Amino acid sequence: MNNFKEKADLIWRVADLLRGDYRQSDYGKVILPMTVLRRLDCVLEPTKQKVLDYLPKVENLGDNAKDTALNKIAGFNFHNRSQYNFDKLVADPDNIAVNLRNFINGFSASAREIIEYFNFDDQIERLDDPKTDLLYRVVKAFQEIDLTDMESMEMGYTFEDLIRRFSEQSNETAGEHFTPREVIRLMVNILFIEDKEILTTEGIVKTLYDPACGTGGMLSVSEQYVKELNPKADLKVFGQEINPESYAICKSDMLIKGQNPSNIKFGNTFTVDGLQDEKFDYMLSNPPFGVDWKKAQKVIKEEADKKGVNGRFGAGLPRINDGSLLFLQHMISKMKPDGTRIGIVFNGSPLFTGAAESGESNIRRWIIENDWLEAIIALPDQLFYNTGISTYIWILTNQKSAERKGKIQLINATGAKDEELIKEGKLEFNRFWEKMDRSLGDKRKKIAENGNEKGIGFITQLYGNFEENEFCKILPNDFFGYWRITVEQPLIEDGKVVKTKGKPKPDTALRDYENIPFLVKNSEGKPVPQTIEEYFEREVTPHLPDAWIDHNKTKVGYEINFTKYFYEFKPLRSLAEIRADILALEEKTAETEKTILD
Repeated sequence: MNNFKEKADLIWRVADLLRGDYRQSDYGKVILPMTVLRRLDCVLEPTKQKVLDYLPKVENLGDNAKDTALNKIAGFNFHNRSQYNFDKLVADPDNIAVNLRNFINGFSASAREIIEYFNFDDQIERLDDPKTDLLYRVVKAFQEIDLTDMESMEMGYTFEDLIRRFSEQSNETAGEHFTPREVIRLMVNILFIEDKEILTTEGIVKTLYDPACGTGGMLSVSEQYVKELNPKADLKVFGQEINPESYAICKSDMLIKGQNPSNIKFGNTFTVDGLQDEKFDYMLSNPPFGVDWKKAQKVIKEEADKKGVNGRFGAGLPRINDGSLLFLQHMISKMKPDGTRIGIVFNGSPLFTGAAESGESNIRRWIIENDWLEAIIALPDQLFYNTGISTYIWILTNQKSAERKGKIQLINATGAKDEELIKEGKLEFNRFWEKMDRSLGDKRKKIAENGNEKGIGFITQLYGNFEENEFCKILPNDFFGYWRITVEQPLIEDGKVVKTKGKPKPDTALRDYENIPFLVKNSEGKPVPQTIEEYFEREVTPHLPDAWIDHNKTKVGYEINFTKYFYEFKPLRSLAEIRADILALEEKTAETEKTILD
């Protein structure tokens, strides 16, 4: 996989040619479409002459029939019938612009549309300056980069690495968190773990969808995984992407791999559902963290008000600066009645943001009370290229197995505990992550992909075994629900309780609130139901005997306080130990001072 880094470095160096003529933030407008063109050129090279030789035989056919025939000769869902390739382009430097346009126009309609999303013709005109020969020098530099030996996954890595670098150059990093392939692989492992028997059936056809597909990483890894399990299985992939460059790159990848590029839609998933009538067997996504949905607010609110839970956003609307849970609601709306599995990456916010009966809390309540949430996996930090924050994989399904019904599995795969054990000499390696030899942006850790003792294999086992241990908690759905009660105390004036209509008047200055869990752990550590009254009598009345609950203000909330469930109490150090450390430090300081003064 180091091949992608070498190629990305070579391509990145081409951007040096643009220095002075382009702002750094605009380098991607040239480099990304040129990378796609060179990639397509390399892929088609072995059959290019055959296409040109066959062209006269289909010259009189209509465009669709001609494309179909020449695609078959090319061996892909696209072809190029221009006389030019990159070798011939650089052989005629005086006509580089007109010949490059001829080369681009020679692609079949599906590939030509991809290039149009880059608006690359504007860049050709800008680069075509006879004083600098900049267009020729850029084309020549790409002609010297061979992308023939690049596998689809390596090419995906290359594109994502380039986009990451361009984003950093222009300070446009917010929300753009490309998913490392090992994280996708872990998600795919867990998504398909219970369906391996189905996916080994000859000729089986399944569908997978990503509503924020980026350059198509989720789709590519999923397709590869299914092919490894069953070469005769057919996983049809679908997606939608709002960024035109990422969309074009994803479609070009679909073309090269023989998938149907029309399954990838362009646009804002929230405002225009490009696959409105489709339902899917599997869904995977890593939507932008903390994405602002203000521009789509009108459309989303109208749909929520008009369609309610029969639409995509009826369960609730989160705060305007974080639309993560909107993506999840959208995906849930596309579940098949006979069973769909969903994997989605979130930051910590969707776990607990929002008070009782807020939009976020109501969405969590809707998901949990429908028994769709199967598992949440806390991942190590520093896994992603453009952020070091902690992330979580949510697994959902509308067809839980019998043993999982009514329960949610939490897996702590952060590796923090292993680091403590390593420092104490009780463990040789971290079972969840390992340090990278070289950082990629903010990505300094990776999840090992081989073996069952660590990394993907170990985490997958924790999920599949469905047994409680130091890394795994299995809790009933109700464990995450609570009542938000309003506690009132009487208003006292001149030593007397003020009353209205025969009842004590509440003192607003003393008003307080309590969150009462639906379940509480008993002496054996097992969750058991409790009532509001039981909690109040046990926790409030002994301290505030005159207090009461205003039941009209009671609300229901749901949150997942992940860290609390895995918290381990560590006894404080004894005073003797602390005193000994202080004395040792003082002694060391005195010796240092003496050395300096002497």
